[in-house]
Amino acid sequence: MNTGELVELAQQLRVDSVRASAAAGSGHPTSSMSAADLMAVLLANHFRYDFDRPAHPGNDRFVLSKGHASPLMYAAFKAAGAVDDEELLTFRGLDSRLEGHPTPRKLPWVETATGSLGQGLPVGVGIALSGKRLDRSDYRVWVLCGDSELAEGSIWEAAEHASHEHLDNLTAIVDVNRLGQRGPTRHGHDLDAYARRFQAFGWHTVEVDGHDVDAIDRAYGEAASTKGQPTAILARTLKGKGVADVEDREGLHGKPLKNADDAIEELGGVRDLRVQVHEPPAARILHAVRSGHVDLPRWDTGEDVATRDAYGQALAALGTGRGDVVALDGEVGDSTRTEYFAKEHADRYFECYIAEQQMVAAAVGLAARGWVPYAGTFAAFLTRAYDFVRMASISGAGLNLVGSHAGVAIGQDGPSQMGLEDLAMMRAIHGSTVLYPCDANQTARLIAQMADLDGIRYLRTGRGESPVIYGADEEFPIGGSKVLRFSQSDRLTVVAAGVTVPEALKAAEALEQEGIRVRVVDLYSVKPVDRATLRQAAEDTGCLLTVEDHREEGGLGDAVLDAFTDGRPVPRLVRLAVRTMPGSASPEEQLHAAGIDAESIAAAGRLLVEQAIVP
Repeated sequence: MNTGELVELAQQLRVDSVRASAAAGSGHPTSSMSAADLMAVLLANHFRYDFDRPAHPGNDRFVLSKGHASPLMYAAFKAAGAVDDEELLTFRGLDSRLEGHPTPRKLPWVETATGSLGQGLPVGVGIALSGKRLDRSDYRVWVLCGDSELAEGSIWEAAEHASHEHLDNLTAIVDVNRLGQRGPTRHGHDLDAYARRFQAFGWHTVEVDGHDVDAIDRAYGEAASTKGQPTAILARTLKGKGVADVEDREGLHGKPLKNADDAIEELGGVRDLRVQVHEPPAARILHAVRSGHVDLPRWDTGEDVATRDAYGQALAALGTGRGDVVALDGEVGDSTRTEYFAKEHADRYFECYIAEQQMVAAAVGLAARGWVPYAGTFAAFLTRAYDFVRMASISGAGLNLVGSHAGVAIGQDGPSQMGLEDLAMMRAIHGSTVLYPCDANQTARLIAQMADLDGIRYLRTGRGESPVIYGADEEFPIGGSKVLRFSQSDRLTVVAAGVTVPEALKAAEALEQEGIRVRVVDLYSVKPVDRATLRQAAEDTGCLLTVEDHREEGGLGDAVLDAFTDGRPVPRLVRLAVRTMPGSASPEEQLHAAGIDAESIAAAGRLLVEQAIVP
């Protein structure tokens, strides 16, 4: 498009943003209006995309990091002919595809859910990594950011990672409109302040008037021709541009325009321009998936093997059998054992360093391009990336997360390294799968199954060696459990997972010497939970004793209660969990101090029987 046509298109995008927000009675039209020229030039002159084939491997990728400006994105979709005017005006309505913040669950042209600020650019880095290192395609990734979100640390994790990987296929477009939600941003219209920061991270920068379509056009061309560096286009704009009553005024964030009809008239009225978006270049098939037989590692019963070691070996084997599996590490691969994958599949391994937010975001971006990512770090450190996990669920992304060094059983490192809240936080994610294996063969089987599940999948591994109790051919269905000890005269059921399973077995053996029969359930699938087995155990023995290397809140005990949420009588449930603040001690001392070792389990079981709580 020429200059005049681009100006008209930008005005249409403003008008449609105002109209959509007015129809909804809510939304962010002023944040959309500031970036309308940026979007118009991108859509008409630089974006290569087939809206009829959103999975086309040559398509450019657009991420709206400032997700509250969704009216602008939807107006662009209308201009491209992807949605019609009638649907545009369903914005934010019940059952509308045009949600308040965009999600790929509803619209195939949306790469990732945004709305929690500071996430679009990190995910864009993941998409650009896929294009640069895996797809080997020349598609470009364009990310529209707001200036307010540049206060988020995750933006700068992304900036450093993009520069380190020389992602010259990535362009960040920053809408510097100087106004946030409650007032001016930290740096206002000081483009140089933002430029210095991006330059310090190794980015090429371009400063432009964000309402000069010709300058914007040149900036995009410069970004596309820059080699070896990502580009940040810093555009000075005015919030609410084009309508005098709202332009560059505070206190109007997130509000529809009061006089929408007058504003539309001031903007030149309703238009119906259509944009012929550039065709994407021809590209090869995204990637070949070798999904034949996977030769998982095998261990003999009685061996002592750490589940983290089993994870690393199983992941490497999975990578050999499947060409779509990729692995990401937070600079702890030698501890988590993700390094085993790196040694065999270096081309599909991504070192994200100590930047857990960027690690999970990169996994989201890779998943958006069709890859099956496994991202691993200490379970405790995944708390730093929890908002990214939450947003990944909203996106409908398929992620495999592995948290190692879980619980007090890690020993002398102390509480800063102990994942004691991870089961709770992962169980709370919508549609998640949460797994906690106790031995090597179980770990390997579950790692392989995770690749074909939907949503967020989390597996917890331990630091120390544990006995192999299952044969290599044992099956472990998701949502299942294993009853390791059983008799018709059981007087108590102990439910354990992970490191507490061997402790529960030892306790059961000790109690049997005293004439007390104990059923032991290995609840390796914490979510979904094996309702049938737990209900039967409650009916048979009258009481469930859960034991977990985790905080009491939200962990194994609460998962067991999920088996009784449909109106069935809730059995007596006694919980052993980590209730104190651990210090440094040996693993054995830690388990005893927390009251979750074999001796403590036996004492609790003995007391229950003696008090006749359990018949």
